Amino acid sequence: MSKETRVVAPVSLRAHEPSAILDRLEFAFQPIVNVSTGHCFGYEALLRRHDDCGYADQRAFFDACHDAGQLDRIQLQLWDRAIARFAQVTGANGARLFLNIDSRSLDGSDFLPRKISGLLSAHGVPETAVVFEVSAPPPGDFDSGTPWMRSLKRYNCKTAVDRFGGGVAGFQMLYGIEPEFLKLDQFFVRDVSGDTKKKMLLSHVVGTAHLLGVVVVAVGVETETEFLTCKEVGCDLVQGFLIDRPVVPAASLPDHYPRIGELSRHDRRGKDSDRKIILDQMAVIPPLTVDEEITAVFDRLRSDTRQTFVPVVDRMGQPLGIVRESNLKNYAYSPFGKDLISNKGLGRKLKDFIVRCPLADIQMPVESIMSIYSGAEDAEGIILVDQMRYVGFLSARSIIRVITEKNLAQARDQNPLTKLPGNALINQFVADSLADVHEACAYAYIDFDNFKPFNDKYGFRQGDRAILLFSELMRKRLPPDCFLGHIGGDDFFIGFRDQAARRAREITLDLIAAFRSDAESFYDAEARASGQITAVDRDGHVKVFPLLSASAVVVEARAARGIFTVDEVSALIASLKKQAKMSSGRIASTILER
Repeated sequence: MSKETRVVAPVSLRAHEPSAILDRLEFAFQPIVNVSTGHCFGYEALLRRHDDCGYADQRAFFDACHDAGQLDRIQLQLWDRAIARFAQVTGANGARLFLNIDSRSLDGSDFLPRKISGLLSAHGVPETAVVFEVSAPPPGDFDSGTPWMRSLKRYNCKTAVDRFGGGVAGFQMLYGIEPEFLKLDQFFVRDVSGDTKKKMLLSHVVGTAHLLGVVVVAVGVETETEFLTCKEVGCDLVQGFLIDRPVVPAASLPDHYPRIGELSRHDRRGKDSDRKIILDQMAVIPPLTVDEEITAVFDRLRSDTRQTFVPVVDRMGQPLGIVRESNLKNYAYSPFGKDLISNKGLGRKLKDFIVRCPLADIQMPVESIMSIYSGAEDAEGIILVDQMRYVGFLSARSIIRVITEKNLAQARDQNPLTKLPGNALINQFVADSLADVHEACAYAYIDFDNFKPFNDKYGFRQGDRAILLFSELMRKRLPPDCFLGHIGGDDFFIGFRDQAARRAREITLDLIAAFRSDAESFYDAEARASGQITAVDRDGHVKVFPLLSASAVVVEARAARGIFTVDEVSALIASLKKQAKMSSGRIASTILER
């Protein structure tokens, strides 16, 4: 006997008191976490049990509210319940509450913003702890919604553009509203790891947001590969089933999600050198909080005449931007300017002078920070955050020093002959690629055969030419996304990822065959004809040696594997060297399995 689907007729909002309907509804909270640490930054309050009132989804419910002329009233009551629940939950202290606003409420008045301020005050929740999300408004409604959002900001509440990329008004809203947060439409996130075009678009959107000082939230993250790609392109926060499903909170909510922290730690292995360089050059400029008097800026600038701006943060430490000395000149150099600006009756507050500044996370690679700064016009530098809280400032001069230090560090690890990366960068590549357990990767170790007798007979200069020949063959014959390294002497390394990893053995065989053929040009005609030379071995005995060639060990790591370490890969390569030199094809290969 088939189970019948329960059909509930929609409850009329015109015929019933709204509270009778709202009693059937409840909120589930879904975490929004820091992409680098797994620390819970906030929770989005999502309406649930609307189907009990006969509405298929949340949109249908709010359509009915709007048609009944009760949209604003019902939204206020719903927000009141969500804020009250949030205020009671242990673990939510210090986190943000993300609330959705129906775009049809953006009528340009400040009625709802004033009411919201009262709700927050009643429940003891600071205004800066709440983020109001608005998706693209109906056509023609954007201009009327902008004053609404600005009015909301006057009460110190944060704003977010929701489902960015899902409609044509997204960039218009990003420009007009100047939100603190941008929540990406799931289109950008779904299967992004396997879609090069989508990844490129996502990267540009994230870069644009960071230039404007906006925090980016990737929504709908369901797989580890989606998470790692979102992290790679610079998303600051993530939300989705990978972290947790929406839950109706009991007495507490987690403030940390270890799985995300662990994924991020594996992804970050080998990259901590950038963080140290950045911290060495970062200026720790104490910020002002947005609630302070404007006179505090004058006091700060007077105490340090070298400072031309002051960073400003909200009560929770999130940067809002900077106040420039140049923007205060009209007041500073006027006989009564300071008195005018200090007069509370005139309504000029610290937040009225804040200008946005590019943001970067302290965990970002140096190259990403440089990319953000290079796209910022007339910016003093970049505000640095850790877990979305202000930690310091990188000036333009400091950014140049950071890049210089990074380049010097890389140069120190380069082989002076081939200019290829050395052991430190090779180990970093192996660590990084092993951490991405859902992407195929492979490693090839190549060692010359009979190099010492060749070097002894023809001289070190000819030996260097053979090494340079191999490095040039690597550059010319290997796919452009391969990592090329020079361990030292006649030992080389190749790192493969993704598609190239599936052809690692084939590519390596082709490379060593080309080297064997080209290396014959280093010998005289007699040696080439006989295919051998006479030279002294390591024990001082005269022996006959074949011409120069190369042997290779290839280690493949398939997608969806277990966790392996750099030391385990190194040990495996060492164990296969002898087998490679003894094989007819001069190659030995294996697969990492766990």
